[in-house]
Amino acid sequence: MENLEIYILVLSFLSLLIIGVPVAYSVGLASLFTILVNIDSMPAFTTIAQRMATGLDSFSLLAIPFFVLAGQIMNQGGIAQRLIAFAKALVGSFPGGLAYVNIIGAMLFGAISGSAMAAVSAIGGTLGPRMEKEGYEKSYSAAVNITSSTTGLIIPPSNILIVYSLASGGVSISALFLAGYIPGILMGLALMLVAAVYAQIKKYPRGDKASLRNILVTFVQALPSLMMLVVVIGGIVVGIFTATEASGIAVLYTLILSLIYKELSFEKIRQIAIGSVGTTSVVTLLIACSMSMSWVMAYADIPQAVTSALLTVSDNPIIILLLINILLLFVGIFMDMTPAVLIFTPIFLPVTTSIGIDPIHFGIVMIMNLCIGLCTPPVGSVLFVGIGVAGISLEKVLKPMLPLFIAMIAVLMLVTYIPELSLYLPRLFD
Repeated sequence: MENLEIYILVLSFLSLLIIGVPVAYSVGLASLFTILVNIDSMPAFTTIAQRMATGLDSFSLLAIPFFVLAGQIMNQGGIAQRLIAFAKALVGSFPGGLAYVNIIGAMLFGAISGSAMAAVSAIGGTLGPRMEKEGYEKSYSAAVNITSSTTGLIIPPSNILIVYSLASGGVSISALFLAGYIPGILMGLALMLVAAVYAQIKKYPRGDKASLRNILVTFVQALPSLMMLVVVIGGIVVGIFTATEASGIAVLYTLILSLIYKELSFEKIRQIAIGSVGTTSVVTLLIACSMSMSWVMAYADIPQAVTSALLTVSDNPIIILLLINILLLFVGIFMDMTPAVLIFTPIFLPVTTSIGIDPIHFGIVMIMNLCIGLCTPPVGSVLFVGIGVAGISLEKVLKPMLPLFIAMIAVLMLVTYIPELSLYLPRLFD
């Protein structure tokens, strides 16, 4: 009976995805079909509905709509342009400097907004035409924009780290935020290394060297935006407010800043609010359905079965982590990040904790794996937004993305096997 439940869950979920049913509905329906094996229809429907409702009954989840709104305000409020101007003043004079500007701009904007989708559209829409005008291949500039935009999901504040905290049973959000800094910066530096090699091979142009005065002016203009990181993360770390309260402060801060910049009208604010509600609705539906599937998997003892299976293969942490990385990279190809975190955290976390892996460290490793998945077909949302912004076909962008993928996987392996890269800052501030 137990094996039957597992087969029904997996096969029904995959079948629904294959025929084009949206992920959230596929997750919810697969959960319902599985529980119908042992429970009559009316109690089964009631149980799934209850699990979806209780899955959303979390104070921490309130941070997600606020951070989504803050990211939307940043995208429309002139903040991206000031961050790009500062990045260009710093590195724009290097060979292939606009690629560095793209990466640093995405890191800064993604970190402040916590959204890869906002970063890929804001940075790509601003820098893409400029890079093409200066002789960069459109496929290459799109590839750089797509891959670098995911760094903002690792560098806090990050909505997906909040989701992981929920799925893990309460791992500290502030510790997860601190743990993301070094891995996220390493990911950005690895992408910049690939950009440097490309610049030498393709002989990409240098920009005009910025004067010290220009660097200082652009820094001062970008400083109010950068200060949001200090206010939000600093406030969480020192205990002035929770992550949820910080998300509300982030909305207020970005709104005031955008109004000072005179980039927002009341009509635009209304459109931003409506767009944020739509995005939040999609995310919360995914979370609700994924929480019901997590409960069904626990009911069917799937996490225990996976733990036993993996530990049967090996009890060596190096081998176990390698297997989990491979599985998560595969999952990321076919599943969006939010349901993947909610569904697979309860499966893999018991395995890693049983071999002595810190849940904070595993959380960062998991998010880094799934960030790579956001850039891969057939589901990668950041990939499709990026090629849409660039106006280029999927086939053309995949080749220049390969070396960038290799760099991302190399950093993933470093973070996986050197736990201090993610645990140093949380322990320092403990």
